[in-house]
Amino acid sequence: MMENSLSPVLPSIRLYPEREDPSGVWGQRIGNAVDTAGSALLGPLRVWRRRRFVTRVNSWREKLAGLDARCFQLFVREVRNELLCKGLQEQQVARSYAAIREVARRTIGLEHFDVQVEGAHALLFGAIAELETGEGKTLTATLAAGTAALAGTPVHVITVNDYLARRDTGLMGPVYQALGLSIGVVVSGMSQQERRDAYRADITYCTNKEVAFDYLRDRIMLGYAASALRIKLARLSGAEEPGPRPVMRGLHFAIVDEADSVLIDEARTPLIISDRTDPEMERKRAEEALELVAPLVRDQHFTSRRDSQEIVLTDLGKSDLMARGQALGGPWRGSIFREEQARFALSAMNVYHRNVHYLVRDDKIVIIDEHTGRAMPDRSWGDGIHQLIEVKEDCEVTGQTVPIARMTYQRFFRRYRKLAGMTGTASEARSELRSVYKLPVATISTNRPMIRAYATPRIFTTVDEKWRHITEHTRVLSDSGVPVLIGTRTVASSELASEHLVKAGIAHSVLNAAEDEREAEIISRAGQPGRVTVATNIAGRGVDIALGPGVAELGGLNVILSERQDSRRIDRQLVGRCARQGEPGCAEVVLSLEDSLISDSGVRFVWIYSGNWYRSWLFYRAQQSMERRHARVRRELMRWDQQVGTALAFSGRLE
Repeated sequence: MMENSLSPVLPSIRLYPEREDPSGVWGQRIGNAVDTAGSALLGPLRVWRRRRFVTRVNSWREKLAGLDARCFQLFVREVRNELLCKGLQEQQVARSYAAIREVARRTIGLEHFDVQVEGAHALLFGAIAELETGEGKTLTATLAAGTAALAGTPVHVITVNDYLARRDTGLMGPVYQALGLSIGVVVSGMSQQERRDAYRADITYCTNKEVAFDYLRDRIMLGYAASALRIKLARLSGAEEPGPRPVMRGLHFAIVDEADSVLIDEARTPLIISDRTDPEMERKRAEEALELVAPLVRDQHFTSRRDSQEIVLTDLGKSDLMARGQALGGPWRGSIFREEQARFALSAMNVYHRNVHYLVRDDKIVIIDEHTGRAMPDRSWGDGIHQLIEVKEDCEVTGQTVPIARMTYQRFFRRYRKLAGMTGTASEARSELRSVYKLPVATISTNRPMIRAYATPRIFTTVDEKWRHITEHTRVLSDSGVPVLIGTRTVASSELASEHLVKAGIAHSVLNAAEDEREAEIISRAGQPGRVTVATNIAGRGVDIALGPGVAELGGLNVILSERQDSRRIDRQLVGRCARQGEPGCAEVVLSLEDSLISDSGVRFVWIYSGNWYRSWLFYRAQQSMERRHARVRRELMRWDQQVGTALAFSGRLE
């Protein structure tokens, strides 16, 4: 790819194309304000343009359907040449979308609906397409990805897990191959050469984690600008490139599936490439830290802040630690080290809980992702907390990770030259998506009218009352042939739900991070008549529950939310498992005032008010509080990232 340089004769060659980091916080704020105002004014015009574009694409339907295989291939070749020569002009894009829709019909038997064409138009021109759950985002992406690839732009289609990356590659591969495009997939466990080959494809399916870490490793390998200069000279001379080669070709165009999860929820965790310290040294430090804090009593020696769960030592706690630290000797005599390690140890004992924040599997601590409910075996907590929990649970102690390079998801995704995304739940995060990534949200209507029913929320005083109601209600629904999906917040909650169902003699399946190996089997049966499934939010994004025979006539899948999640978007994802693509379904909310969301959020309530409206308002406030807390963490992380970038900019290397 060519780029203008200072020389009017010799343009520079970008070996690793990407967008430069935005310069200046105030410049970004002004730009965000202008973008927001422009979006409000141009919103109706964009809707009109998308619908006019759909009409233009539809005008080619009958003409292309009548072409034989040879003539149709000639048409596809002509479209590709026009895109390469003229770029993404609307006329050429409309012809391309019409061709890809016809290819999909001929190869995989699926034809894009008008709303999918409209959503794909939003994707190609840099927006978040909000398509209701079940509206076919996987097929929608083929229009934008295929058109960009035909125009010569490498495309990354980014999903949230390896399963979806493999599934989508297999499902949509025939469409791309019929267009003459190559397709690759990057998942965990692949070698560097396998990754390099996959990224050389016209379209690469990958997960957000894999692509981000591949980029970070490439940045470490490329190092300073001089490294790129050596590679250029080696290529010009025909010699072998010095040292290791990058696996990626740069950051051209990314289409992010489940964009709110990747760009918002995952953005609270920085990307870190690290080395390991000595495990024996870590074991000794963790054991001493836990021994140090063992006699401390909550509210006497320490407290925890409601909003952040941060441990705060009292004066009595500090003086008690000082006496015990003097007896231990060594670094424990220093107040800064001693009190910091004590706070971490108290967090490991009082804040992080088994089957809520982590599992113990094969003598290892496995973190549970709070947004997806999935086990994350390759992740670990920093600051020595992971090792403290390993000692606490009597597991094998691993070395602590020492960062070699780090960056945030925000900075990584903003480096794509073009970025777009699709999800069923973007409205709640509209302002953050625009301010951080400059991505407007385009809400696309459903192909068929939605006939989802919503039951009146039921909020009980105690957890036992709640589960008695859910158990009896589930029995009635199951006996009548209606399949039931009971959504829970944590692994521990799902196991509690299972205990109540077992006592009631109700047959059921449990899907959580501890049972993720049976995910495909459990999901395949969840829509069968009378089936009862208990699941964490692992059953949310990307999960399609097919209804069994006769279920639609009974009202479809019944989803019961037994707990509210930290975010309304995650609740909407679970509700979205029912009433998909015009099918019937019902969603119910059954909660209790003893649910963990209320205590975790720090929302206070007055017992004298017992009306259902007041209790519903409490949960609304609790979710708002948690959403604000998570947003604050993301803002602080991004602010830190910008400050570090500014401080290190003189070195020419930010990672």
